Amino acid sequence: MAACLRFTRRVWKSFIDNKGHDAQCFPDLSIVSAKPGEVVTSLKIEQYNLNRVGVIHGGLIMSLTDTLGSLAVATKGHWMTGVSTDIGTSFVRPGGKIGDHLHAKAVLTGLGKSLAYTRVDFTNAKGELVAYGHHTKYVGKSGHHDQNVTFTEDGESVVHGEDLDVD
Repeated sequence: MAACLRFTRRVWKSFIDNKGHDAQCFPDLSIVSAKPGEVVTSLKIEQYNLNRVGVIHGGLIMSLTDTLGSLAVATKGHWMTGVSTDIGTSFVRPGGKIGDHLHAKAVLTGLGKSLAYTRVDFTNAKGELVAYGHHTKYVGKSGHHDQNVTFTEDGESVVHGEDLDVD
């Protein structure tokens, strides 16, 4: 398994171990793949993910936009992924029913010294776009954390920092 995927999964585990919002809303989120600047995930839709009309709650998509934007930052080796400054999501069509999988691809579209910009596309089981979001994060204080790492360009190996999850 590539170092970038191992690291991004470790960051996600720290979100869950915190027992906060992420652990309550989508504890079974699966990170399918990660490479520098991109993370792909899947979430099985459960009853508690729906609104009273029976479709995926918009708040779930918004929360995933936030969290997946953070994980996109993590794919660049950032242990601390900053705080939100702007976030938005547009809803295209219902995301599926209980038992279906909601897929998402989060891309880091820009990373500077202070701000990171991400885009998240959500697709249903048929591969149709169901929603897309954007997320801007302040990362000015997260760029120098002692658990940060630097990956090779392809994300296969760590070139600076500690790869704690070596296969």
